[in-house]
Amino acid sequence: MELRQLKYFIKAAELQNFTNAAEALFITQSTLSQQIKQLEEELGLPLFDRVAKRVRLTEAGNSFLPYARKTVQDSEDGRVMLRDMMDLRTGVLNIGATYGLTNLLTKAVSDLSRQYPKVKLIVSFGTTQQLLHQLHTGKLDLMLSFYGQHNNDHVTIEPLFSSRLSLIVHSRHPVDANHSVSLKEVVSLPLILPSGGYSIRHQLDTILQSEGLHPDVSMEVNDIHMLLQLVKTSRWVTVLMSSTVEHDPELKSIAISGDGMAREATIAWPKDAYRKKSALILADSLRKHASDYESISRT
Repeated sequence: MELRQLKYFIKAAELQNFTNAAEALFITQSTLSQQIKQLEEELGLPLFDRVAKRVRLTEAGNSFLPYARKTVQDSEDGRVMLRDMMDLRTGVLNIGATYGLTNLLTKAVSDLSRQYPKVKLIVSFGTTQQLLHQLHTGKLDLMLSFYGQHNNDHVTIEPLFSSRLSLIVHSRHPVDANHSVSLKEVVSLPLILPSGGYSIRHQLDTILQSEGLHPDVSMEVNDIHMLLQLVKTSRWVTVLMSSTVEHDPELKSIAISGDGMAREATIAWPKDAYRKKSALILADSLRKHASDYESISRT
């Protein structure tokens, strides 16, 4: 059993198509098919059902997939560990983040880049669920978000600071930033909200449902940057984490009164995976700057 065979198997399992998998791996389809066939012969069981041009994992394939992923990840962890011994003169750090923590992440990556300019940083933004999938499949080294399920079997959660669901308005909006607003007041305003894929939207919908409130949502947007640009036109307001608009002079956040508004910003790590030295340094910087946000959340 060869490492490359496991990599070919994993990619084919993810894409459920040999042609697409071969293209993604920059090899020919015949090479991929041959290597997977050899792997199946060595294991003594078929890993895929071949149906027309598509393939599906067999029961054996589904059972074998997590072990294949762990073997490949362990090999990568060993390689990274040896590279870390070179004092971070090279390397890549893959970071996932939700938009509400952009400001915090900007400070931390700036610190790391100044200290270790040779480390390449790849930052991916997405919804919590999208990033969790990338973390689970080894595409991210760590994830910065408001994910707080400490009982997840695949990740280890480290809390950073608490923030609150807040009404986000233009800085000249007549709502007073020094006083909180009720949910009834929020739903009476011209609302635009993140689309359903965002965990913050799920939290808000759950709270509104428990209160028997039904907002008239003018627009749903699956890009937080565009959502904020629309709020800056002064025609709409939205609901996001207060940390999203820190240091933005055109926007202000107003606390929403009631239970269930607080959320915890966290670092999520792949459970039992090797943590790169660069990732640990970045985490230290995140913790340092997070104390500023904790102070802001208490004011």
